[in-house]
Order: sequence, then structure tokens, then C-alpha cells
Amino acid sequence: MQRILVTGANKGIGLATVERILAEHEGTMVFLGARDRGRGEAAREGLLAEHPDWAERVELVELDVSDDASVSAAAASLAERFAGEPAPLYAVVNNAGIGLGSTSMAQVLAVNTYGVRRVVEAFLPLLDPEAGRVVVVSSASGPMFVSGCDAARQAFFLSGAHDWQTLDAFMQRCLADPSEAAFAELGMGSTSAYGLSKACVNTYVLMLARQRPKLAINACTPGYIATDLTVPPGAAQGKTPAQMGMKTPHEGATASLHLLFGALEGNGWYYGSDAVRSPMHAYRSPGDPPYTGD
Repeated sequence: MQRILVTGANKGIGLATVERILAEHEGTMVFLGARDRGRGEAAREGLLAEHPDWAERVELVELDVSDDASVSAAAASLAERFAGEPAPLYAVVNNAGIGLGSTSMAQVLAVNTYGVRRVVEAFLPLLDPEAGRVVVVSSASGPMFVSGCDAARQAFFLSGAHDWQTLDAFMQRCLADPSEAAFAELGMGSTSAYGLSKACVNTYVLMLARQRPKLAINACTPGYIATDLTVPPGAAQGKTPAQMGMKTPHEGATASLHLLFGALEGNGWYYGSDAVRSPMHAYRSPGDPPYTGD
């Protein structure tokens, strides 16, 4: 049995990821991570209404990735439940994310970057040390953010040689003064909180893959998907998701499914929405040749 935790899974891409795992891969069980218990239960009930035979294969885990106590409690609960098994989890999909609205930079980083690390650190002891996988749902906003940085800052984002303290200190410096002048002084051409958070989480993936070479640790972009994060800006312009060129959450789960079950050639890589390796410092369009750099 391959047990998989998916965070932010009560709707959108996260819920679609849960559904596709269960529908496309027998012998799997999913822990549906949700910050709100009621919404999580509703999501699970919705799945079971269409697939009653999944009752033993999907369970709710109440989990707020921005809260230390919540994440610790969730991990402790699973550890206690599977105390007799040395590696009860096959994979963790870090899907929870915020940040295309008016959310503050501190809140965006708390979920999109610190939240990923918080979940990974808490659940790493439960992962299969030889075959475990960590998937980080990032965004093309990360590489686009890095593309606007100077050479020195790009080198920083593309290095897996940092320790967490170094990356943390950098993010804290950004939070201390998020002005255009301060960001320019740090070699960055954008003050996008969302772009910064995704650039930083990609760097964390590089770091973690270097530290844990036996695990398959990779990031991906889901693509331009119709979700609660992306639809409102288009609606404000009077445009539908189709008019904006958005794809469905089902399609947005494609890269994550590949990173969960596909044959992977490398580690610490970033993949496009077409499940093809992409650079972390420039945008690659779906359908373009794979990135082959270091």
C-alpha cells in the first residue's frame, strides 16, 4: 500500500490530485490534508459520493501548513497510528498555497515556503528512506522571478549548497524591507511576494535533494489552472477561465502525478505542467524541448 499525504487537498488542484491518485493508481491510500475540518470532510464525502469503493482509501487529516502545532499534531497522529511500521508514507505532495491576491508577503512566505519546509520536516521521519518521494507544487512565477534578478542573485537561487539558515536569513531580510529599492539592492527586479515565495521554495527543493539523495524530491508547476487563486483576477476583467486560457484542476495534477509515480532521471529538478524538466531561472513553455542544463 502506497500512502500519500496531499496538503491543501479539499479543493482545486489538491483535490484533483487526490482523485487522480485514487482513480489511476491501485494500491494507494491518500491522506487528504485540509486546514478546515468541515471543508475537508465535505471534499471527502464528495469523492465517496461518486466512488463509494474509495471509503478505505481516503482519509481526512486536519492540517494547517502555516501552523507549527497543527503540522506537528498531524504528523504525530500518523506516527502513532502506524507505530509498528518503520516507513508508513510513500510520498508527500506539498500543494497548499496562497498569494495571488492582496495577501501580505509575510503570509505568502509563511504558506508557500515556510509551510512546505514545516510539512517536510515533520513528515520526513515517516517517509520510506529508500523509495520515498516529495513533490512540491511550485509555479512558473518562480523561474520568472529569478529571470529578473542579476547574475549573483540568480546564482543564489540556483544553488543547493545553502543551509536552511541562509535561505531563512535571506527571506527575513526581504520581509524587513519589501520596497523596490531594497529588493533592487538585493539584485531582484520584482517585489512580487508570490514570485519570491516560489523562487525560494524551488531553492529549498534543490537544498533538500542534495541533503536527502535517496529520496525523490522535485518541484513542478501545475500550469495556468482555473482555481480560487487564478479565476478572480480574470473575472475582475470580465473574462471567463476559458477566455483566459486556463486549464482544469484535473490537468493541473499531471506534473504532480508524474513526480509521484513516473520514472525520474534526476533529483532536485523542476518540471513544467507538461511533466517535462524545466529551468528554475527562465520560463519554458509546455511542449518546448526539455531543459538539459545543470
